[in-house]
Amino acid sequence: MRPSERIVSIELVWRGPFGWPGARNEVHVRNLGDSKFADHCGLYLWTVNYEAGFLVYAAGYTNRPFRVRFREHTRAYRSGVYTIFDASILKRGRREVVWPGFWFGRRSVSAEREYAERESEIRIAADRLLDAYRVFVAPVEASQRVLQRIEAAIMNALYFASGIVGEIPDRGMALTPRRDSEDPILVHNSCEQLIYGLPEQFQV
Repeated sequence: MRPSERIVSIELVWRGPFGWPGARNEVHVRNLGDSKFADHCGLYLWTVNYEAGFLVYAAGYTNRPFRVRFREHTRAYRSGVYTIFDASILKRGRREVVWPGFWFGRRSVSAEREYAERESEIRIAADRLLDAYRVFVAPVEASQRVLQRIEAAIMNALYFASGIVGEIPDRGMALTPRRDSEDPILVHNSCEQLIYGLPEQFQV
């Protein structure tokens, strides 16, 4: 550590699991959109139930209310932008793609045609996936850059995890981890639920 560096500490308290806002959640599942955290900002995890805990598919952040950011994610899922997996298979710890999404320049004429032909099937699969997601949120007031660094650290921890925990996470994210010029931050995680692959603490 350089002499000028100082370690700042942040504690993230993960709240959840919540159902995806606007999805057809089971009766016993609290909906994030109806929770007291919906108008907070901070970090979030998209997970699915697995054995005694939850497998993480993706981490994200927002400086705007969670309800606003998730509305955007919902539109992206239901318009074919995001990759859509078979929800029942994802909950068994395996990825089976129903629709690859329009990512990475895939919005070609042939892809648009395929989406139009399969739109009903793809939208049903998207709704099932949103129904299956269990969301955790960590409300925190921080700069966008700090949130980006934490998001990157969580995803990189998952990528290096062994077995199913490291196989499920999204590999298409544009992550921006800590630069050498930035002072490190120590992050502590706490959650009442078991989230596979989420370290108790890490440095970003």
